Amino acid sequence: MSTAFIGLGAMGYPMARHLAAQEDTLVWNRTFARAEAHEAEYGSEARPLTELAQADIIFSCLPTSTEVWEVLRALDGYLMPDTVWVDCTSGHPAEAPRQAAWLKERGVAWLDAPVSGGVAGAEAGTLTVMVGGDAAALERVRPRLAFAGKTVHVGGVGAGFAVKAVNNTLLAVNLWAAGEGLAALKAAGVDLSAALDVINASSGRSNATENLIGQRVLTREFPATFALGLLAKDVGIGLDLVATHKGSAPLLGQTAGLYRAAERMVGAAEDHTAALKLIEQMNDVELT
Repeated sequence: MSTAFIGLGAMGYPMARHLAAQEDTLVWNRTFARAEAHEAEYGSEARPLTELAQADIIFSCLPTSTEVWEVLRALDGYLMPDTVWVDCTSGHPAEAPRQAAWLKERGVAWLDAPVSGGVAGAEAGTLTVMVGGDAAALERVRPRLAFAGKTVHVGGVGAGFAVKAVNNTLLAVNLWAAGEGLAALKAAGVDLSAALDVINASSGRSNATENLIGQRVLTREFPATFALGLLAKDVGIGLDLVATHKGSAPLLGQTAGLYRAAERMVGAAEDHTAALKLIEQMNDVELT
């Protein structure tokens, strides 16, 4: 038995490290030198993509569902029956049933299993995994989720992607709202560190105020962990989910527009917390 891991980005690289510490793990990345570096550092085995189809469990962690389709098609004819494919990409719920059906025709089970917890959680092996798909397939892979601190089966195929999109949309809402509030306080001459101390002991607190703004924005560090462009993509998926069910979510719609603007004006590759630089421009203040 062996595990394969496809996609060694900021999240995938440490996630695959935890797998390699537990069992034989084959790794591949589009920039293959990164797979070779992982092998040298953590004892995984860098292999050509088609050889990863030999594993009984295949993990993928890629930017979007588009890249997952590219990999699936590249492995057509190589996949082994009874394999389980665990996609940790923040993918699109509409693509999950199509990908699951495509794999089922080849005897492969599918789980959409995006993760939350950031690079720090990936490094620590404490990620939260939200899983959509067959419960029996999840039980088969659960002992081998070495990067997970918490694993929750949230429903059928696509449910994992849906929960991830809404979770990240709420992150975006909370981050933007906190940024606007702090910009108003800054303009009023309030010390923002003191303000955060109060907010984080009060009803206005959120992950953004407790763990992001103080450490990344007020310090002006904006460490590159989760790209602004990827958060904008996830908010767009959340809005797609609303549209699919003909719902009404005007706040989420406005949030999607704001993050698309920030992506263009601040930079898609910047850390997602750098979206608040657009709020600074709009209010002629600096959140320090």
